[in-house]
Amino acid sequence: MHRLFLVSCCLALLGLVVAAPKLTADTNVDVKFGPKKGAKKASADCFPALGFKMPSKLPPESRFSSWWCDPATEYAFMGFSYEVTACQSRKQLISEFKDARDHFNSRYIRLYGACDRNGFYDDIVDAAWEAGLGVHALIWFGFNLDDIWIGRRDVLLNALHTNPKAKWITRVLQFGSEPLFDNVLPHDQLAEQVLLAKQNLSSLHIPVTVSELAFGYQERGGAQDVLDAIDSINIHMLPFFSQQASTANNAWPLVLGDLQFFIDNGNGKKGYIAVTVLIKCISTLFFIRWPSVTSPSVQPNNPDAVADVQNEQDYFELLDSHCNDLKEVVGGGVGWFAHIYSENQEPGYGIYDKNGTLKFPFSPRTSC
Repeated sequence: MHRLFLVSCCLALLGLVVAAPKLTADTNVDVKFGPKKGAKKASADCFPALGFKMPSKLPPESRFSSWWCDPATEYAFMGFSYEVTACQSRKQLISEFKDARDHFNSRYIRLYGACDRNGFYDDIVDAAWEAGLGVHALIWFGFNLDDIWIGRRDVLLNALHTNPKAKWITRVLQFGSEPLFDNVLPHDQLAEQVLLAKQNLSSLHIPVTVSELAFGYQERGGAQDVLDAIDSINIHMLPFFSQQASTANNAWPLVLGDLQFFIDNGNGKKGYIAVTVLIKCISTLFFIRWPSVTSPSVQPNNPDAVADVQNEQDYFELLDSHCNDLKEVVGGGVGWFAHIYSENQEPGYGIYDKNGTLKFPFSPRTSC
């Protein structure tokens, strides 16, 4: 069964339990943005800021404490989700990562799916280094409720330790996608896995998070143990599947509703040790998508929800138009990733169509 059909069914069940008023673009939603705790001014002297010049070789270890940009300066458009199930060649990875950076001003690539080819993450590291992109690495659970993720976890952790460049381009390690919603692990066991991964990566100073829907937490009583364990909050935002969905232009209140849950429960402080190596960063990222086409397995829960290219474009423009609002969210602002880079990776969601042509103009802001 297609993954998004499961999302659709579950949100439909939620709608049967909780009656909610109809939301429009003008609906007033009380979101606590947190005055004077939003994003800070960015610098071009840190990785992967736009304008940062990649060194020709690995910097000395003494440089690492000031290598990464302050998460409190990172908001607005961050980059793309990038599906790797096709096990792209190193050449293709370099070409498309450079396109993401040079054409769209991406700062990061967020991996999606899994490639189990030997040495694949080393190719990701090399491509990201050449393109000047940071990477949100991923331990992919899949949708079969099996334990294949354990081997993937061990392979990825080993690659992070053995590839000298890996810690210089890996911004965060994710458990995903949506392990709570998919019932892969009970929330206490997932929290334990996060803590074990953090311990494993402590010498590399790579943070760990979970890529999840708000509903994945909410249906488990909030799963506060997971929220307390993770280093950043990575949110899946799927308003198209809400029972209150209509058009993308009316989706902002739905976005704010999920965001408020994480503001209320995410402990939005950032903590650093004296040498400024990242220890704890509760920042917030969106992974957003609105389909340009439906299929038997991708159907809305409200017949008024419109899936076409115009609404896909409108959804990205909606997020871009609220740049200043997202900038002011407590914890250093909210950054967002466009899901997904190409229709060849996930039909209906790509910025590029299957022929490599842009489906619509796409030039979101990276600051405001």
